[in-house]
Amino acid sequence: MNKKRPNILFVMTDQERADIGAPGHPCQTPNLNKLQREGITFSHAFTPMTHCCPARASLMTGMMPSKHGVFNNVQNDPAFTRRLNPGCETFSQKLQDAGYKLAYTGKWHVSAEEDPKNFGWEELDLICTGTYAGRDADSYRDMSKAEDTAPRQDGEFLQPGYPRVRFYKTQGETIADHSDYKFAQCAIEKLQEYTAQDEPWCLFASFAGPHAPFNVPEPYASMYNPDDIQLPENYSDEMLDKPQIYQMMRKKYSQLSEREVRESIAHYWGYCTMEDDLVGMVLDRLEQSGQADNTLVIRISDHGEFCGSHGLYAKGLAAFDESYRIPCVMRWPDGIKNPGRIVDEIVNLCDISPTVTEVANAEPTVDPSGASLLPFLFDEHPEQWRDAFFSQCNGVEVYYTQRMVRTKKYKLVYNATDVEELYDLEKDPHEMTNIAALPEMAAIKKELYIKLWKNADQEGDYMSSYHTVSHASFGPGFALGT
Repeated sequence: MNKKRPNILFVMTDQERADIGAPGHPCQTPNLNKLQREGITFSHAFTPMTHCCPARASLMTGMMPSKHGVFNNVQNDPAFTRRLNPGCETFSQKLQDAGYKLAYTGKWHVSAEEDPKNFGWEELDLICTGTYAGRDADSYRDMSKAEDTAPRQDGEFLQPGYPRVRFYKTQGETIADHSDYKFAQCAIEKLQEYTAQDEPWCLFASFAGPHAPFNVPEPYASMYNPDDIQLPENYSDEMLDKPQIYQMMRKKYSQLSEREVRESIAHYWGYCTMEDDLVGMVLDRLEQSGQADNTLVIRISDHGEFCGSHGLYAKGLAAFDESYRIPCVMRWPDGIKNPGRIVDEIVNLCDISPTVTEVANAEPTVDPSGASLLPFLFDEHPEQWRDAFFSQCNGVEVYYTQRMVRTKKYKLVYNATDVEELYDLEKDPHEMTNIAALPEMAAIKKELYIKLWKNADQEGDYMSSYHTVSHASFGPGFALGT
């Protein structure tokens, strides 16, 4: 490792799919692609939960939700908790103790009772901070008691008695009209200050896009022609062999015509390109400073977005890769060996905190679930590395118990109140066919359930053996019994 501790720059998007930066993808992300060429790409990176707050809490603490205590979004009425569990540590606190200067701009969304300053960050321009001050009922009180008879607009879906939701439109005249532009400018100004001195620093630029709705200014709104966009390969999935909640969501979003789905994808790609341009502005300032070579840049997102895959939108209860797989790219010219590599080992957001504390020569956070990715940066392979990814879903704005174990070949999803899911990812990468009920898959399911229950025990994840809720084909006794 370089004897001088590196600076650390996070550029984080919200709800960005991993495939956006894949080779040959039609979406233009030149700055992401440049980072891939000059750094390393983790092609199998995942989020422990496809909801903003638990994902971001896992990044900050290195812990799974069962340890840090944030299971769904903290500023919503159905929140399980409003903050991290007592005793949880974040990597920023350890970096501060190690002499790093720290600044945070953009979307926070980790705790409703603690802001970045409580964890060592200097606060710049922020959103999603502070205690939740409203109620969902307020949106209904503002609605007219009369039935809304206005015609449905493009990209909009309607449900009687619910607020209207529109997924995309042109909004603003230039990139400077978007809220994320000010976050980029805050990051640039702070870089000017930090790079004028020799103390190590960590700057976190957390953008709010490309989170739905996909409302973007020109030229991004019309950058991609919907006529040239193919529907997702699994768009036709009616999900009759999958949990009923998936089918309910599919039916709701089916109000959008195929033309509107293509238009939504065009706007989403335009949003991703806009975010990439904002990231590029920050990276350009870093290059101009002369400190880029000894700066570890971490380009990441909290979770993905369906954007028409399986006929769905946003993220949440459906356990498909489009929402769980995330972009994860790191660049550090003075530290990374053999740049341009693709690392296909399974990693997740819990690995970020151990990586950052190790590279900064700081004390690790307490009881992390993840492991440092530093060996991969040095083109080394740890003697023992995980062969599976695990999720912890207890619901979003509605409570729902689901756990997933995913290897390179198989994905098993345990839905406590609905059917199991099993996919052969080599034969069925788009997760079209649920093979959980096939008798010949019983041995595979047992093997995967053993992995799942062992991980749950390791992470302190609650497991009930009560007969009214014990619906797994193979219970914890196969993994934990004597």
